[in-house]
Amino acid sequence: MDSISAIFMWLAPYILSMAAFLIFLEQINYLKKKRSVPGPSLVLPFIGNAISLVRNPTEFWDLQSAMAKSSDMGFSVNYIIGRFIVFIRSTDLSHKVFANVRPDAFHLVGHPFGKKLFGEHNLIYMMGQEHKDLRRRIAPNFTPKALSTYTQLQQYTILKHLKSWMESPESNTKPFPLRLLCRDMNLETSQNVFVGPYLSGDSRKRFEVDYNFFNVGLMKLPIDLPGTAFRNARLAVSRLIETLGVCAEDSKTKMKTGEDPTCLVDFWMQDTLREIAAAEEAGEKHPPPHSNSTEIGGHLFDFLFASQDASTSSLLWAVTLLDSHPDVLERVRTEVSGIWTPESDTLITAEQLREMRYTEAVAREVVRYRAPATLVPHIAGEDFPLTDTYTIPKGTIVFPSVYESSFQGFIDADRFDPDRFMEERQEDRVYKKNYLAFGAGAHQCVGQRYAINHLVLFIAMFTSLFDFKRDRTDGCDEITYVPTICPRDDCKVVLSLRCRRFPNLS
Repeated sequence: MDSISAIFMWLAPYILSMAAFLIFLEQINYLKKKRSVPGPSLVLPFIGNAISLVRNPTEFWDLQSAMAKSSDMGFSVNYIIGRFIVFIRSTDLSHKVFANVRPDAFHLVGHPFGKKLFGEHNLIYMMGQEHKDLRRRIAPNFTPKALSTYTQLQQYTILKHLKSWMESPESNTKPFPLRLLCRDMNLETSQNVFVGPYLSGDSRKRFEVDYNFFNVGLMKLPIDLPGTAFRNARLAVSRLIETLGVCAEDSKTKMKTGEDPTCLVDFWMQDTLREIAAAEEAGEKHPPPHSNSTEIGGHLFDFLFASQDASTSSLLWAVTLLDSHPDVLERVRTEVSGIWTPESDTLITAEQLREMRYTEAVAREVVRYRAPATLVPHIAGEDFPLTDTYTIPKGTIVFPSVYESSFQGFIDADRFDPDRFMEERQEDRVYKKNYLAFGAGAHQCVGQRYAINHLVLFIAMFTSLFDFKRDRTDGCDEITYVPTICPRDDCKVVLSLRCRRFPNLS
């Protein structure tokens, strides 16, 4: 032991000197990349500001925004676990990133450590012709006919969950948080819309458990060791994709019989089977690209990830903002009651949904005012000249902020004002470049019409069925990341039944 101690004492100065030298090199490398851009002058060795990001994401990104505003550059920098990051506040610079998703520029990652979670072969990471081909195949999933089918599935699920909320022992008297309830409702809605009857029983229960593993791991550091939340999330994604792949295969079997599509994967497989048949007739030896069931399962998971938490965020903010703007709530109720009532014992039709113009304006303003996914992470595949004076170094994680863009350009942008989306003002067209909640460029969200429909349906039914009052406490409406944004108190409300009864749709 004495000899080991002696050796350690002899090596200690060299080890400390080497550590100090590495820390010095790290700081020099950071400052070289930072140059004159706003950002911290010094960062913690190796981990940078990761602790503050994990501990309080809202405060971290608010600080990045404040630093970006401190100069006319429109962006700021920081350092997270060995990675240099750039936060972009400027709308024009965000568009520059979105418009340059290609191998020699920016790579969309969806999550800072997304490739470790989702795998390499994912819709998010596709570029060029391969990406265009896949989006072309996805398009039939969002035709008016398909969307009309989905609205029925959405409403059945929404009504089922709203009824269960009302039957809760806490309804009528005690406030209770809606976040987890909305999340569960959205997860079931996504399951019903995307894979319909192909996910049932034990497979649905396992699916929900695995998705919860995934959701928890999203907000954790990428420590890929047995038992860690990140490892559990990564393994859960593999199981989720496998399950969705089986659903795609079952759908193919059903669509071969000529039955009408009843969910998204049916519309997808119906079109895929046509392409497979055409390829066989042409004598092609290999099936069309993107027709493998497991691969389709991966893309279905992309849809689930894109819709699940973002939709939950929007539903919570809709309740929060309608409660704090009673004039808007009254206009919504007046419009909806002239088109649909719970006592009609019918679902809202696609035609009626289109008539709810003000309610849709409210939905679009909710998404603008509280963009669910505030940041869209990209990685610089090569050095990229962001401005005339600054080049983003290769390997940098770049965060265009769609949230910041939402408060630029629009008239009185800090005010919640659905009228900006009505025909008289058309701010969605005039300030289109600032409305980035659904992205821009080649990777713009293909399901945005579906997402808006879901929010409109929820608002129409929730406000028609319930009287609701927020349990307001200090800071309850402050933003928190989970991983999309939601009110800090998880939107606590007191609910009471407003109509005579729930719709009878049996």
